[in-house]
Amino acid sequence: MYDHTATTPPCDVCLMLRVDAEQRCLSREVVPVLRQLRDPGELPEGQLGAALAYLEVTWIEARRLAAETDGAFAELERAHLDVAEALPSKARSYYAAVRALRDAVERNVTVLVSAPCQELSRPIA
Repeated sequence: MYDHTATTPPCDVCLMLRVDAEQRCLSREVVPVLRQLRDPGELPEGQLGAALAYLEVTWIEARRLAAETDGAFAELERAHLDVAEALPSKARSYYAAVRALRDAVERNVTVLVSAPCQELSRPIA
């Protein structure tokens, strides 16, 4: 019988899985809360504090996933796989796209969590 626990996926596959998990977290958890907080009409005034707290918690999880993604990328780079190979190339491209999304989200999260509550009623530029 084959022991599945003794093997680990190749580093390019690991990176694809990590990038996908991070992208889903950002797109499904963090970005919707950012949208609600940027649009003053989206949230009742009494829920602003709860939305900010939820944003902070989901951002902590997103940063944990980002660290795992960066680790998987570093592992792929250490493996020195051929850049022209299809899966490693796609994994690197997907990683670059999610890094760009992460950076954009981070800028918005930083503005929101550092802003006093009364300033949140103004749209973010």
